[in-house]
Amino acid sequence: MSSSKLQESEVRIAHSLHMKEEEFVVKRRKKVFHSLKKLQIDCSQDKVPHFALLGSGGGQRAMVGLLGSLVQLDKAGLLDCILYLSGVSGSTWCMASLYQEPDWSTKLETVKDKIIRRLSGPGVSWGDAFAKLKKYYYEKDHFSLTDVWAVMVVTEYVKEIDEHTLTEKQNQHSEDLFPIYTVIDKNRTEQGEQSTTQIHVHPYEIPFTSTDVTQCKQSKEEKDAWFEISPHEAGYSLTGAFVKTSSFGSKFDSGSKTKPQPETDILYLQALCGSAVADGDENKKILWQKIKDFFKHLLQLEMFEEIMEEYHKAPPAKDGYQVLMDLVDMNLAVLNGKNPSDLDQSIRKTLNELSGGKRQLIFPTEKLNITDKQDATLYMKQYTEDVCNNLSSWFSCWPFDVWMSICRCMAQWIWGRKYDFLQKMNDKTVPSTLLKSETRDYEDAGLLLNSPYFSVLRKERNVDLIISLDFSEGDPFMTVRKAAEMCKKRNIPFPEVNIPSEDLKNPKDFYVFKGTNTPTVIHIPLFNVVNCGGDIEMWRDKYGTLQDSYSAEMITDLMEVAGKNISNNREKLLEQIQAVIN
Repeated sequence: MSSSKLQESEVRIAHSLHMKEEEFVVKRRKKVFHSLKKLQIDCSQDKVPHFALLGSGGGQRAMVGLLGSLVQLDKAGLLDCILYLSGVSGSTWCMASLYQEPDWSTKLETVKDKIIRRLSGPGVSWGDAFAKLKKYYYEKDHFSLTDVWAVMVVTEYVKEIDEHTLTEKQNQHSEDLFPIYTVIDKNRTEQGEQSTTQIHVHPYEIPFTSTDVTQCKQSKEEKDAWFEISPHEAGYSLTGAFVKTSSFGSKFDSGSKTKPQPETDILYLQALCGSAVADGDENKKILWQKIKDFFKHLLQLEMFEEIMEEYHKAPPAKDGYQVLMDLVDMNLAVLNGKNPSDLDQSIRKTLNELSGGKRQLIFPTEKLNITDKQDATLYMKQYTEDVCNNLSSWFSCWPFDVWMSICRCMAQWIWGRKYDFLQKMNDKTVPSTLLKSETRDYEDAGLLLNSPYFSVLRKERNVDLIISLDFSEGDPFMTVRKAAEMCKKRNIPFPEVNIPSEDLKNPKDFYVFKGTNTPTVIHIPLFNVVNCGGDIEMWRDKYGTLQDSYSAEMITDLMEVAGKNISNNREKLLEQIQAVIN
């Protein structure tokens, strides 16, 4: 292949940095050098170390905690020493807010105030939310629960619909840290197989097919599930396979783009990174309930009445709406172990009336065994698909086509579906499953490791010092210990992690882990005996992961607590920076 074609290719398989990132690093190192000089830290210009700041997941707790930490790093004169900023889940919500503003790190106090006003202000209107959902549904080939999650839940926390893209903003941050957003590939299985179910623009036209999928975290741990998204490219961190960020989601064949798709916008990116509910039956209950509430709100809007009038010649639209509501309730009933016979009868009766007795559901209720969770789940997958197939023969309009697609996605539990940009490429360094699949599904990296260590542990990034801000719920040392275990399995340099037993329930605010030929890792738990005294549990209870959005007072208090972890440890941070240089 000629050099010109190599340069034009949007797929890159290599263990090297993107050219634009390399250029950024060169410029940023100069800024870091001058920042170290201001701090009276001796360092030659050709020996400037690479520092990375990590923000863990933790919903809005992580979003606010990271903001408070960054503000204090700035006040301490340390922010300009850092090269990379990488986040998981809730921390990416903070990152997305910051990177709206050109060169945000040069005016952080002003940007912080703007973010706080938005987070403590009014939310997105139902009308705007429904309009955005409609846009997601019709503008691309693959619609999934990530789209629903973005519109229904993420907007409740971030209080906006940000339709900008990373590519739009990539040239506006020459003074800022290099941002890396992280997710994981949900499709990694022991068999290397994935679902063949396709949810496209008009899912009711496509036959239902499925293979049994084993999606377990253990199998994902054994392979490269780590996926990063930067302003320039998106791809597998450890495998070294990337595509331009502007084309992430587009269809490729043998490395050539065959069907462009819109670039992922920031709202969807926040949902992709912050989709921790994409795991477990209990979360299915939460999401079915939110979908039910979402449908009810649409019914109350004026535009729903207009839809009813527009399609008055079709069978009663409200009957179709009731079938979908009954279907949601039936799924909820089965998940809760309750007999759904009444709901099933209501659905069958309405569908029978709509079809004049010509259409029947395939699955009899007697075959539903609610005491066998696995059997009941499989039954409801098929039942939900059958109801949607029946209903779609009568309705082909907004919002019914979207509702039915949501129900199908729920039945199949489809999250973050994108075209596989590596399909049919010929490269032995890439796992064969990535070369064969048409689509891949992506989800919150916190479901595997709640901190983005593997994005900055890429050898080519040469990171010398990692500052890990841990906003996790539960064990405050889980992320750093698990990172050490995973790195040991993969032969990735990482220091040993030993936590004093007395600290497990009462963590301090600053831990340093060092090793031979490994990066130095500084681990900082959000709530600790220094900034919370004896009230650690009280603080944890006050700031839950999935509770309602925080008030202005809660945001201010949490930022202050998180900031203390930096201000109280400024001298220790300076010591470790000097030690790394030495």
